[in-house]
Parts: sequence; C-alpha cells; structure tokens
Amino acid sequence: MTKIKICGLSRVTDIEAINTLKPDYIGFVFAKSKRRVTATQATSLRKFLSPRITPVGVFVDEAIESIQLLVQDGVIDVIQLHGIEDEEYIQRLKWQTHKPVIKAISVQSKGDVQKWSNSAADYLLLDHKNGGTGQSFDWDIIGKTCKPYFLAGGLTPENISKATLKTTPYAVDVSSGVETDGIKDPIKIHQFIRRARHEC
Repeated sequence: MTKIKICGLSRVTDIEAINTLKPDYIGFVFAKSKRRVTATQATSLRKFLSPRITPVGVFVDEAIESIQLLVQDGVIDVIQLHGIEDEEYIQRLKWQTHKPVIKAISVQSKGDVQKWSNSAADYLLLDHKNGGTGQSFDWDIIGKTCKPYFLAGGLTPENISKATLKTTPYAVDVSSGVETDGIKDPIKIHQFIRRARHEC
C-alpha cells in the first residue's frame, strides 16, 4: 500500500487531526518557507504526535550539525533534503545521524530520475522543477527506477487516485493540496488519505 506524508505541519491542531487521520509520515519544514517551524516549535509539536507516525525534517543546504541535534533530541526520524546537497554530503549525513535520507529532485525530462539511481539516499522525492509551489509535473517522464520514491508536486484529493495508479510510488507527499486558505484542512487530508489508499 502506498504510504502517505502530510508536510508542513505547524500547529497543535494540525497534529491532533493527523493523529486521528493516521498518515504514515508528517513533515516539519525547517527551511525558509511560510510553513517553516523553529527547532523549539518542532520539539513542542513532536510531543503531541502519535508514536505510530514518523516525523520527517525538511531542509535546504542545512549544516549537518544542526540536523544531527534534531535527530539526537528525538524531534525527527527521517531527513528530507531539498537543496544542492551532493553525494558526499548525503553519505556524511547518514554516517553521523544513522537515519534514512530522502533526496528531493526536480523532474523535468526523461532520465532525470535514473541519474540518481545509485545515490546514497534511501529514497528520492520527485517534484516539479519549482518545488513547493503546488505544481505537478508530467508523470510519464519518471520512467523505471529501482530506487523507492515519494511522489510530490501538485497532488490533491482530486488527482491522488490517478497519480498512485499511474506511477506506483513508495509514498506520496502533499502540503498545499490539503490546505484551505493556507491552513491544513482535516477534511481534505481525510479525503486525500482515503483516495491514496483507494478506500473510496
């Protein structure tokens, strides 16, 4: 079954809704974004999160030492990278944290995904060239890959069933697609999860 990640949580009410709706992962954004949270905020939110849901930290070219502190403090269990982090950085990060790493890549043409097939990252996250904008990309250009991936970019409750059937990802990642006026919407999250799992 396709796993589900709801990204960009920043309020206790978001966490409370998530605990009821039970996706597999949630994301705390530490990079520059309107959904950004500080280490202190994330630490507080983490205390309310169900232990059955895995917290992911989202970073852009962050110092490894800063990420390591969040891991050591038990704030995050998976690391997601959205910058220009290279293989040396990824390998060093994994060695110092002993946590799974997701590397986000921009998918613009055929072969982009395959270039990362030998990456030290545990997972890829496939996104539109302008990641974080809520725009989707052409799923037909993904191609075959042995590397498990998270599908992102422009996913909504309306297109998620089609997306999972067409691409068969390890997981799907959504943020703005389950918001109303910039706020996480429990109804949309519920619809997204049910349709991603083909429960309706």
